[in-house]
Amino acid sequence: MTFTHSARWLVAATLVAGLSVAAPAHAQKAPAHTDTILRGLDLDRATVLDMQRAMNQGRFDSVGLTRFYLDRIRTVDPLLHAVIATNPAALREAKESDLRRRRGARGPLEGIPVLLKDNIAASGRATAGSLALVGARPARDAFLVQRLRAAGAVILGKTNLSEWANFRSSPSSSGWSAVGGQTNNPYVLDRNPCGSSSGSGVAAAASLAAVTVGTETDGSIVCPAGINGVVGIKPTLGLVSRAGVVPLSLAQDTAGPLTRNVTDAAAVLSVIQGVDPRDPATVAGGGRDYLRALRPDALKGRRIGVWRSAAGNNREVLATLDAAVATLRARGATVVDNLELTDTAEAAELEFPALTTEFKHDINAYLADTPGQHPKDLAGLIEFNKKHASTELRYFGQELFEQSQATSGDLNDFEYRAAREKATSLSRESIDSLIAAKRLDAVLAPTNNGAWLTSLTKGDDFTDFVATSTPSAIAGYPAITVPGGYAKNVLPLGVTFFGGRFSERTLIAIGYAFEQAGRVRKPPTYLRTLP
Repeated sequence: MTFTHSARWLVAATLVAGLSVAAPAHAQKAPAHTDTILRGLDLDRATVLDMQRAMNQGRFDSVGLTRFYLDRIRTVDPLLHAVIATNPAALREAKESDLRRRRGARGPLEGIPVLLKDNIAASGRATAGSLALVGARPARDAFLVQRLRAAGAVILGKTNLSEWANFRSSPSSSGWSAVGGQTNNPYVLDRNPCGSSSGSGVAAAASLAAVTVGTETDGSIVCPAGINGVVGIKPTLGLVSRAGVVPLSLAQDTAGPLTRNVTDAAAVLSVIQGVDPRDPATVAGGGRDYLRALRPDALKGRRIGVWRSAAGNNREVLATLDAAVATLRARGATVVDNLELTDTAEAAELEFPALTTEFKHDINAYLADTPGQHPKDLAGLIEFNKKHASTELRYFGQELFEQSQATSGDLNDFEYRAAREKATSLSRESIDSLIAAKRLDAVLAPTNNGAWLTSLTKGDDFTDFVATSTPSAIAGYPAITVPGGYAKNVLPLGVTFFGGRFSERTLIAIGYAFEQAGRVRKPPTYLRTLP
């Protein structure tokens, strides 16, 4: 089985010039919110549990649900460029799910269409957004995809991403890849979708699938979730297998859900977590059903610290943080404000040189183990890009590739090990000590600032940039981002709750209760631009 590549994928070099003004005539009118209604159920607001009830009641079946999303991708995605490829076997998989349902659904993802970031191997495909991997043929599905299939999910297709998880060039435009072009923010189309899981965040926000899955090394789940107005969970390192995922750094890489609500994120994480013999980092203690953590009153009695200084002087972000604090207090939580994490700057300075060594080592190992026609190592990728400069290097270079290639790529190198071990220990200590000293259940922080204008000549605009992903990313600890407010009344702003190792259950409980109290999320507006 292979995925169907859209015409957009075949002409990636010409797509990007169109950005948000090249949509076909039939897509010029912004899709109405009511376009997400199927047999009386608004799929923008529905959870996967609502969809299960509807299918059990016979209102629609998985085939009808899958066809709805395939049709919506065809009509809405020309505005967004979030989906690289659809699965021609999706309707067959849906039909098989409908037959199984007659004997009893396997669980909350039975018959649920899922979009996967295109660095996750499924049905012999994982391009990481690069034309160099179009001929790669991963021998097996990623372990998390095997888990999704075993739970009855329908693999709908693949989402666009920042090429090579945004670790090829600097500057660059988040959401751009040579395979998929530039992904657009569904709230304001000329704004950026952020992070390498940009396509997954946009697809979830625009209801192009029931749920999506992305990956994160540092910020690539939480930032696109926050900036596109959806929920994202970056799990503890070792909760979800990395086997079958194109790596950036196995010291920090993990996969996680991006969904329109916390319920769906909990359902997906419950399925994709688990011990995998192919990934020695995965740990025992499976059988976690995070849906059991969902209680509207879960904020009562919690102690939550606030990392306020992370917002800088951004008034809209600070206002969103203030509103979140008010919600927490109103629902019975004790808020400990104005806390600081120690040693975050030093850990962040050590992160990049560690990542360059890890990327060379990990991508060389991945390429050597992956069948198909493709460069066999990082040096080969660099040469491929030079030979295909008119497409791969049309807008941005490959400075990060070259810096990584200049390292030893040796994970036993003394200087590398010292940098990695210190960065990790500093990050873990900063979180663990704060939580212990203040007796916290979680720390609240802003996720992002309002989306910036996309530029394929200047790259991302980090003016007033707000990001709080790095401590959790380096530590390998979990974080959940939930919609918290809006910049300019339309650009989504998220708030993040993070904690210690394997604190997912607590974070999901807090995130769910916060979501239910605030009901902040609004559907995308598909504006061309802001006045």
